[in-house]
Amino acid sequence: MRPFRMVALGASMLALIVSACTTGGSSTSPSSATIASTLSLGGPPECPEREFCAIGLESVYGLTFKEFKPLDAGGPVTVAAVESGQADVGLLFTSDPAIAAKGFVLLADDKQLQKSDNIAPVVRQAILDAHPEVTAILDGISAKLSQDELIDLNKQVAVDKRDPSDAAKDWLSKQGILPGSGGSGKGKVVVASFNFPESTTLAELYAQALEANGFEVERKLNLGNREVIYPALKAGQLDVIPEYLASALSVAYEGSASTDPAATAASLAEAAKADGLAVLAYAAATDQNGFVVTKATADKYGLTTLSDLAKPAP
Repeated sequence: MRPFRMVALGASMLALIVSACTTGGSSTSPSSATIASTLSLGGPPECPEREFCAIGLESVYGLTFKEFKPLDAGGPVTVAAVESGQADVGLLFTSDPAIAAKGFVLLADDKQLQKSDNIAPVVRQAILDAHPEVTAILDGISAKLSQDELIDLNKQVAVDKRDPSDAAKDWLSKQGILPGSGGSGKGKVVVASFNFPESTTLAELYAQALEANGFEVERKLNLGNREVIYPALKAGQLDVIPEYLASALSVAYEGSASTDPAATAASLAEAAKADGLAVLAYAAATDQNGFVVTKATADKYGLTTLSDLAKPAP
């Protein structure tokens, strides 16, 4: 969930990547030039020394770029640079509302470079034991939350300035999740969120779906970070939060996340079990490092995946 998830590798590999990314040239010979070797990459200043940025793009995808342009960590400077053509490829977060607002194309991470930060509800096991139907309600949201749907929800809130509760209600209605079974008296559930807009919107999805199925929901939104939320979950003061698999595993439990969401979810579930917490089904939607291009660039080179950048240059 939005930290720039990267670690440094050895100095020898770093030197190779810095040379390829900052000299304005490419190590690729003219006869084997790739699309990437004709384009510029924009990202945080530390990108050339990070395995989930330039180093990973080279080692996993075989990509070196014409030049590297130091920008910010998935923020407005990168958005502006990609939009203006200052950078041909930019690092943003996969759920960034700018992707929809600017019409960018998010290149699929088809070789799984990034750790799996798919969205999943974390729920107190006591709630699921008392009310088994909560699993089906929340799993139903995860099943329909695609990457494009999450980006659009974030755009509505961050760009169009809609209230998260209104955006959530419209999405749930469109997906056929509202209206629910109705009724009342099924008990109280406390739904919380971290202190950033996407988490608030996700919490609203969970809260409204539970309310529509007869639960009394107390919201504790924008509550804070994991250092605040997990002690409250363990103490039974909170019941449901929207989480991010890799971040939760590595930060809350100091575990080792992988690029496989199923494996990461299983590891998180096993770690959380000791705290009386369960991890429900994860969505296709993620909030992790991603690489974008303008639609014009995507159309020009036929780009839909990161692997496409390794194709021969036209």
